[in-house]
Amino acid sequence: MGIFRKLIDSEYKELKRFEKIADEIMSLEPEIQALTDEELKNKTLELKERLSNGETLDDIIEEAYAVIREADYRVIGEKPFYVQILGGLAIHYGNIAEMKTGEGKTLTETLPAYLNALTGDGVHIVTVNEFLAKRDSEWMGNVFRFLGLTVGLNLREMSPKEKQEAYACDVLYSTNSEIGFDYLRDNMVVQASERVQRPLNFCIVDEVDSILIDEARTPLIISGGKSNTKDLYLDANQAVQGFKENEDYAYDAKTKSTSLMEQGVSKIESHFHLKNLYDLDNSALVHHINQALKANYAFKKDVDYVVDNNQVIIVDQFTGRLMQGRQFSEGLHQAIEAKENVKINEETRTMATITFQNLFRMYKKLSGMTGTAKTEEEEFRNIYNMYVIQIPTNKPVIREDLPDLLYSNEQGKYQAIVKTIKEIHGSGQPILVGTISVEANEYLGSY
Repeated sequence: MGIFRKLIDSEYKELKRFEKIADEIMSLEPEIQALTDEELKNKTLELKERLSNGETLDDIIEEAYAVIREADYRVIGEKPFYVQILGGLAIHYGNIAEMKTGEGKTLTETLPAYLNALTGDGVHIVTVNEFLAKRDSEWMGNVFRFLGLTVGLNLREMSPKEKQEAYACDVLYSTNSEIGFDYLRDNMVVQASERVQRPLNFCIVDEVDSILIDEARTPLIISGGKSNTKDLYLDANQAVQGFKENEDYAYDAKTKSTSLMEQGVSKIESHFHLKNLYDLDNSALVHHINQALKANYAFKKDVDYVVDNNQVIIVDQFTGRLMQGRQFSEGLHQAIEAKENVKINEETRTMATITFQNLFRMYKKLSGMTGTAKTEEEEFRNIYNMYVIQIPTNKPVIREDLPDLLYSNEQGKYQAIVKTIKEIHGSGQPILVGTISVEANEYLGSY
């Protein structure tokens, strides 16, 4: 079976190839350890010069990884383990390194980031939120600065000038959304000098399955060109009040879509004194009615959005965080504002849009890390041409993975959760309980 596996398993063959390179890197450790801080820093200039003289990244990979390993240890007191070197190699070669939780993905990413930054074309390290981007730029960023590389941080509130400086750095920490919006804005500028981004070179995506699979089709939209249709939103909201599911409208929970049924159409026509709702002259009204239906019966307060200081704020369905300054598109946000009886902002038209899937495929080289990617390997391979390499753990796993527990109803599930929480808390062990929404948090907290 071992011989058979060697012949057909590409992941096995890749890992064996990485192990040979990793052995070479480890063998350089005594030589690199003997260097002074100044000599270690000068290695960056030496490696850059070798690249400029015609050598490739593969020619210098062993020495570069040995240098950054030693720098990690001297600056933050942590030296990547052998398995983290394997993970760093998987990432460098455009794969996804699947590493178990706690195996040190953040430290692992310093290896391929340093190597690829030596070309001067820029490396983007993408995280799911600005807190992690800021933390990593200060924490791991100090290692890159020690070795003479520049480190940038891309935040939403930064000016175009500040963003230009950040993108010009050797290593840039950012969120996926901000890179997407910067790309859209760059394609709307009048002069090329106003662009903030350089050509997209190499990207390392943290929690790659969340960004490239779960949010792949999420559109990033820049809006403009205001139109004032406030009264129509209020009228449409009033018209759909009291509608009943499967009588006046149909609802698909999976796609969060709603549509009028025959009885609902009759009620709308009666409310607005119309002969035919679907007459061409009523197309604007039909759009507002559809958005009012969706706002009232598909989108839930404290789940999809919250109302704070007389404003509707979107809740990110993947992270549970509030998305300040963002709006639902195509008038849905205004329909929700009418539903919640808060100030209705002026509707805007879509000026530019792109999905994460199309955005990240523009990178010259794309890679990532996560703890759970093997189940989506086929999608990664077909869409992004990326393979998932399962990296072994540094020490044998002693955690016991128990089978899932299924309950016939929600109440039984929550009672079991509370019972388990009490047992664990009673033993003095800390416990973190995560839910998918604000509403679920409050519901569980009320037990």
